[in-house]
Amino acid sequence: MKRILIIDDAATVRLYHREILETGSFVVEEAMNGVEALEKALQSSFDLYLVDINMPKLDGYGFLRELRSRDLPQAPAIMISTEAQAFDEQRAYAAGANLYLIKPVKPDQLLAQVRVLLGELTP
Repeated sequence: MKRILIIDDAATVRLYHREILETGSFVVEEAMNGVEALEKALQSSFDLYLVDINMPKLDGYGFLRELRSRDLPQAPAIMISTEAQAFDEQRAYAAGANLYLIKPVKPDQLLAQVRVLLGELTP
């Protein structure tokens, strides 16, 4: 089973994304900020990351830059944020995101994008 790490400081958002992904038969773990997420990524590998931008300790951009700089198996990352400016999207891709989605994400849209990035669906 594919493992996905949800990184968001809002418990309600983590729960929302967890429920969507678990209905798609994914194994889900959670982290409340980039520091906790990096610790988890260093301990075991994930198949995909769902990353919020605005978080305490280490934001989504910092997490992705740090993750991408490590000698680890690299997995796709979807940055999901309320930030809707083109600048935010450009920064996300520069930090290492594979896809940028704006909250709230519809369940079927999220599952489809996750499946495409994991190679389970063709776009």
